[in-house]
Amino acid sequence: MKNALTKLSILPLLLLGLTAGCSSLDYDDPDMVETLTIDFGSTDLQQLAGTMSESLIASPGLNYLDHSGKGEDKRIIVFTGDVDNRTTEHIDTAGITDSIRVSLLKSGKFRIVTSDAGQGEIGDQVSFQQGSGRVDLAQAKAFGRQLGADVVLYGTLRSIDKQKGGTIGSLGTRKRDLYYQFVLECVNIETGEVIWMDEEDIRKRESTSILGR
Repeated sequence: MKNALTKLSILPLLLLGLTAGCSSLDYDDPDMVETLTIDFGSTDLQQLAGTMSESLIASPGLNYLDHSGKGEDKRIIVFTGDVDNRTTEHIDTAGITDSIRVSLLKSGKFRIVTSDAGQGEIGDQVSFQQGSGRVDLAQAKAFGRQLGADVVLYGTLRSIDKQKGGTIGSLGTRKRDLYYQFVLECVNIETGEVIWMDEEDIRKRESTSILGR
């Protein structure tokens, strides 16, 4: 009896070992189309950020912005605000704006001022340089000389999620239609005028049977 109990207690450990031994990890192309689930994924993020970046860079209305405070560099100074997530999913929309910021900066057409998170880091560093006694005050930086943004970029991400089926009448097949609408706008901070606006849509469909995807 004791031997039988011992064998029964060892069996789960053997099964666990076999399961662990079958796992694998591979690197893959980060730009490949991701279709593991219908929910918001890396391909959706890349499509939204890429389309909006191209539209911003190509817009004639965003070539430059001149005013009395500008020097010789007439490039538009951009502050990227938030993308309001109005979907039913938990989506880190900062990933979209970060990708757009990278593209705009690389284009050489825009100047980018730091985000709210960056302002916190700057504040900590200025306080350290001014008050720690460890930095030569002749080299310590002070507040009051940052660039003032010309425009602010912000937007909204919405979704409409519809499902049908999953009943006996549908033979256990469930269909799901997931639609995303991404609207981004660029507003002149001084005048409040919307000087650029664009929209990108994504629609995905999934069919699931009682046996799984």
